[in-house]
Amino acid sequence: MKLETILTQQYVEKYQDVWPNRTILDYLNDAIVKHPEKIAIIDKKSSFTYKQLGKLVDRIALGLLHIGLGKGDVVSFQLPNWNEFIILHYAVTRIGAISNPLIPIYRDREIGYMVGMAESKMIVVPDYFRGFYYPDMIERLSHQWPSMKHIYVIGENAPNGMKLFSSLFDEPWEDRMDSSILDEITHDPNEVTEIIFTSGTTGSPKGVMHTHNTLCISTNYWIDRLHLKSDDVLFMASTFAHQTGFGYGVRLPTHIGGTGIYQDIWNPREFIEWVEKEKITFTAGATPFLQDTVQMGGIERYDLNSLRVFVALGAPIPRHLVKEAVKKVPFKILSGWGQTEDGLVTLTRLEDTEEKLTNTDGIPFPGMELKIVDFEGEICAPNIEGSLLVRGPALFVGYFKRINDTLAEYSDGWFITGDRAFIDEDGYIRISGRNKDIIIRGGENIPVAYVENVLYEHPDISSAQVIAVPDSRLQEKACACISMKTGKSPITMDSMQEFLLGKGLAKQYWPEFIEIMDDFPRTASGKIQKFRLREMINERITDNI
Repeated sequence: MKLETILTQQYVEKYQDVWPNRTILDYLNDAIVKHPEKIAIIDKKSSFTYKQLGKLVDRIALGLLHIGLGKGDVVSFQLPNWNEFIILHYAVTRIGAISNPLIPIYRDREIGYMVGMAESKMIVVPDYFRGFYYPDMIERLSHQWPSMKHIYVIGENAPNGMKLFSSLFDEPWEDRMDSSILDEITHDPNEVTEIIFTSGTTGSPKGVMHTHNTLCISTNYWIDRLHLKSDDVLFMASTFAHQTGFGYGVRLPTHIGGTGIYQDIWNPREFIEWVEKEKITFTAGATPFLQDTVQMGGIERYDLNSLRVFVALGAPIPRHLVKEAVKKVPFKILSGWGQTEDGLVTLTRLEDTEEKLTNTDGIPFPGMELKIVDFEGEICAPNIEGSLLVRGPALFVGYFKRINDTLAEYSDGWFITGDRAFIDEDGYIRISGRNKDIIIRGGENIPVAYVENVLYEHPDISSAQVIAVPDSRLQEKACACISMKTGKSPITMDSMQEFLLGKGLAKQYWPEFIEIMDDFPRTASGKIQKFRLREMINERITDNI
């Protein structure tokens, strides 16, 4: 499969001396040589040293080759934060294939589209996770995927036509194949190694393509900014199928030869118990995770002195929360900003002043450039709000099969982020809002147009608009503003949820408020004024709280 990217020769030459020009396999090999007996990865079910991890990766890689997968093939995996995710990702990389991580909450509608769009040849899912039986969904969807050749299940049983993932572990592939074949596979650091779908403002998600270089430099940025070393222990509860979990949960511990500890369902008490037991030194997660931790009853009874830093991402940190944390916990709280397209771009520093830590979203990493422009494209003066643009070596190399859409997101070599921000005289930014119509619920992007398109499929709905309403814990929740067709009874919350369930829409995207309206505020030409709609609904909901 030929991938269209923005990697022209000129682009490559611009960053060739900045990129690390390595793959995750290089970092894994380094860790195996330097720390063979160190525990590399820990989840609730298992733990492996770097030496064991390397052997498992090679075994799975040989198995993938044996079943016919190879360089350039796409492998999808919809897995929780389990060790199998990491082993599979490294094995897929080992054979030169492309990883396509999928968020576990996604259901028929999202998975059907994403796996089909990626032309995946293999998918790996759990049997059960959080009460959902994934093989049934895959069975319903598999006829839509002509490229799909192999379906594997992690669990006790695999339905007909599917295989247990454990068979790839158990089979002694080394007896059938010369393992040296793996060393013959070449890896160009500028090859695409990941396709990860992000929520957009259009009706369908976009597959963000990253190379080894764009991922590796993004991960390396954290090492310098957080002063990380091989004796550091990371905790990650953000899903591996988000770029935060993928780049800084799955891959970062390997970069430094450290230890990664993983939680598949967020639980703040379990987290602080892990800190006390395993001497965790740093973590990163959605802002609500920080809030849950700081405000958890009895936190003062635990020894958290090993934890140096909590990086809170995905939504603005309430400033009162930072001040509360200073009184209750020993760790520093850092905030940053980034996107699936560019990883984390800005992050505050451990040595920053309280003003910078509590009132900004950080300063760019070396090589990443930002600028704020007004509506005419002119650069704004410091502390003047405008549209945020970014460029640098960690940027993605294009949207999968959408090169024209990719180019449309650029302005004179700068990626248009869709966010609005301020930059102060010291180069620190403060995100102030979004141009793109996306709701961020606890760090999870809700693609508004995507949800609206599903609602429009309801036979009784005339018009639907989804807007953000504030929430004290999750920052934002979604409200569906709906007008009904003439003569139709108003839709209720229960009936709307039943409809969305039938459409296979992930529950994380379901609106949590509903407002039935005769019409929406409009311009003279008839266009809906969404900003006025937000004002009206926010007032109404606030009055009713």
